[in-house]
Amino acid sequence: MASASQSVGVRPVSRIIGRGGLVDRYFYLFLSLAVAGIVVAGFSRTVDRFLIHAAPPRPVLLWIHGAAFSGWVAFFILQSALVRVRKVSLHRTLGWSGAVLGAMMVTLGTVIAVVMGRFDAVQLHQPDPAFLSIPFFDMLAFGTLLGLAIVWRGKPEMHRRFLVLATCGLLDAAFGRFDYLFNHSLFFVCVDAVMLLGVARDLLVDRRVHKVYLYGIPVLVIGQNLAVYLWRGAPGWWLSSCKEILGI
Repeated sequence: MASASQSVGVRPVSRIIGRGGLVDRYFYLFLSLAVAGIVVAGFSRTVDRFLIHAAPPRPVLLWIHGAAFSGWVAFFILQSALVRVRKVSLHRTLGWSGAVLGAMMVTLGTVIAVVMGRFDAVQLHQPDPAFLSIPFFDMLAFGTLLGLAIVWRGKPEMHRRFLVLATCGLLDAAFGRFDYLFNHSLFFVCVDAVMLLGVARDLLVDRRVHKVYLYGIPVLVIGQNLAVYLWRGAPGWWLSSCKEILGI
């Protein structure tokens, strides 16, 4: 009787967190939707006054950058959904369009960081040149992780985790729309909390943390802290370099 009752108790748990359970089957789709929710929650706070009805009007390139960013979030959801419904061949075919979109995002993200940095200084008279460390780090991290995801596309367990880290790394732009998080430099902490959902999934389903997270997250945290130091600490060499880049 004891063993029978134990098996009855174990089965519902395994259906949730075991291999083939709900967490295993739906985690990446859930995460993609959570990413979209965070993006909407963050940008809805500022998009009207800083883009749609901005005074003075923002550069057109910012609209293009926003469209590319939104496109990546939609692409991330679509690819997660295709894997969930076992349309793997279509997922792989569309993957190359995602690689092109990702490369465009790195280029646009880097360029718009400079364009808006100069716009803030010249048009809005709110210079913060050292802030370039944040978007520059974001684009370096995203581009590197996307590149690794492409290289390891034949190994799904690595490929999907690199894409999770790459996409989550972009969320600092959304979290930074909350004044408290921005003013206290906590947006990266929130980003890391989302990344740790992947670690939690691994522990629940696989009983171990995948090496992509095991090595990737600490490296990202080091980079994040360096980027924040360059921004908030603004050492002379970095500040002068940023001013030269912005032409101010």
